[in-house]
Amino acid sequence: MIKNFFWNEAEHRLRMFWRLALYMLILGVFFLASNVLIGFGLILVAQARGLLVLDDPQQLSMVLTQLMVEDPLFQAATMAATLFSIFGATWLAGFLLDRRPLKDFGFHFNRRWWADLGFGMALGALLMVLIFATELALGWIRVTGTLSSPDGAAFWPSILQGLFGFICVAIYEELFSRGYLLRNLAEGLRLPAWGSRGALIVALLLSSSVFGALHLGNPNASLVSTVLLVAAGIFLALGYVLTGELGIAMGLHLTWNFFQGRVFGFPVSGTAPGASFIQIQQGGPDVLTGGAFGPEAGLIGLAAILLGCGLILVWVRWQYGQAKLQDRLAEYQPPVKPVRVEVIEPGQG
Repeated sequence: MIKNFFWNEAEHRLRMFWRLALYMLILGVFFLASNVLIGFGLILVAQARGLLVLDDPQQLSMVLTQLMVEDPLFQAATMAATLFSIFGATWLAGFLLDRRPLKDFGFHFNRRWWADLGFGMALGALLMVLIFATELALGWIRVTGTLSSPDGAAFWPSILQGLFGFICVAIYEELFSRGYLLRNLAEGLRLPAWGSRGALIVALLLSSSVFGALHLGNPNASLVSTVLLVAAGIFLALGYVLTGELGIAMGLHLTWNFFQGRVFGFPVSGTAPGASFIQIQQGGPDVLTGGAFGPEAGLIGLAAILLGCGLILVWVRWQYGQAKLQDRLAEYQPPVKPVRVEVIEPGQG
């Protein structure tokens, strides 16, 4: 009885809850290790610049915080460390707990995968162009400058740092929220009462709720922004549950964020955009525009999400012949052990 509570005999691995718990523990270890390395790097750079004395803890904390906030290289290093941590933890959890290779989390690179990535990137850019054009036409935003860097940083390095950061976010948030979390939830929730398809739908809703809740600590977050981010999570996951791959989700996530913040100057999930090609002054009703949180917290963002869902369905149907939920995401297939074949030479046996 106790063994069955922890171990799935049919799958020869831990049950879903314990896999997720251990995955979070592994992820925490990776984060701790990467943060320690970044901390040492900050100390070495600060010492080389003559900015601190190690026996003054208050000064140490202040200088390191300043470097992390103002130095684009360390901002990029932090994003890269997060990417490495989630990739490393997912690979290790896949090997030890899930008994599947990293590619099975949505990385079967082929022609369709790259086409999906390109479509996702085009879709994210198109939807944000439509949001910007609509608000501009309605007089809700006013363009106040171009090629702007409000914090005084050099424009192009800031743009490139932002692009790198959004690439990292698109990869690691999709790998965590969709590739690992959604798939494990779907496999663990496959009950006779609702079968594979019901499990996948429930996992989609739960993982999207987690995605929304993870942004509760963002600046300017609210109940409305959180609920609409759950809708955004469903939107981002749609390509994954229809194809079983992360190409559409990653491309969409990347350009939605980049065009929102670095091209059109909107806040990105409550965070100030920094350098952007177009600088704007936001007006209009917050319930429609999203206000200080950004378009995804407003009804105009929700309209773009609904349009995007429709276009994803059209794309998948065109590319794959049909648009239907990939029930296999909820059906675990144990790895096939290679069969050893003995060749008997003539005259033997």
